[in-house]
Amino acid sequence: MSGFVDSLKRLRNTAKCLPTRVLHAFGLKPSSGMPVRFVIEDADWAIRRVGENIQNEINKLHPGTVEIAINPAGAINRVVHFGSQYMWPNWDRPAGGSNKYVVSFFHGKHEDSPSVSRHINEFLSTIPRLSKIVVSNSLVHERLISWGVSRDKIVRIPIGVDTKTFTPPSTQKRQEARAKLKIPDGALVIGSFQKDGVGWGDGMEPKMIKGPDIFVETLKDLSNDLPVFAMLTGPARGYVKSKLDEFGIPYAHAYPDDHADLVQCYHALDLYIVSSREEGGPMGLMESMSTHVPVTSTNVGMAPDLIKDGVTGGLDLTITPAGLAAKARAILAPSVDRAALTRRARNAVMVCDWSVVGKRHYEEVYLPLMAE
Repeated sequence: MSGFVDSLKRLRNTAKCLPTRVLHAFGLKPSSGMPVRFVIEDADWAIRRVGENIQNEINKLHPGTVEIAINPAGAINRVVHFGSQYMWPNWDRPAGGSNKYVVSFFHGKHEDSPSVSRHINEFLSTIPRLSKIVVSNSLVHERLISWGVSRDKIVRIPIGVDTKTFTPPSTQKRQEARAKLKIPDGALVIGSFQKDGVGWGDGMEPKMIKGPDIFVETLKDLSNDLPVFAMLTGPARGYVKSKLDEFGIPYAHAYPDDHADLVQCYHALDLYIVSSREEGGPMGLMESMSTHVPVTSTNVGMAPDLIKDGVTGGLDLTITPAGLAAKARAILAPSVDRAALTRRARNAVMVCDWSVVGKRHYEEVYLPLMAE
């Protein structure tokens, strides 16, 4: 019986993937829907927010263009955009042949791990079936080209930020944020707003690609001569908190229910540190720059595209605690005009406003494919 049911399921899925002309020949109708389907992850995390923001911005300008879904099933004669390269290989074969396929490839290199290397090889084998690949930064752009991907197939569009929500605080808002989070007077508050533990539990096993070890060692270095206080958000931060306890560094950990509520956490900061070994953005980089928080980052993701060292932030090319600590001290030095630096940083990140990012997806990715 189970074999018969499986056969019916395969027949149903095949029918969904048939070209429109074949469906009409059998008296069937193609699936209704918007011309672009953005496929998101089921988890409420970055890929979902990226898709929803692109959808919102495009549909403001061109109503009825982009829909959100957690899979491509039933899509016919559409542009189907997979929000993560990790989702695409799972749907490569059963996905309908009448669609134009787009994939966002945010990060990943062979050196990251054997599993990432296998995924990259699998992804590269599917390139002929893709119409466009969207990358968020120049590092990944050049990496794909070095792997043999045609320049014509790659579009570089940054990950976005809501610059109308993530705004600089007034003096009063800054004081209110620090009071709410019970931050002691005179503390130098350094932020890290990410998920850097394996899985969705307590996060005691570190996700090394995110550099939680680099982050805590950087704070340990800075705490030798500065009143460091760590501000954490995000799930699975157990490893970081255990190390901060070990090093005697005080911290607060908030986990706002709504992403927009993070803005108050940014308002409490004196510095934000990106300590990752590999990134696509991260969102914390753009959100910090948008809220006038100075950023010190490793040379990953969008950091080299947005940070001019010493001008809009600190960029560490060594990806080490000593390197990050040195850049942090340089930004925090009394001689630095941090107000001017953060103004320049916000100006630099305006190219990432979701209104710009959404419009670019429409004009540079979706519209040309819809016109074919």
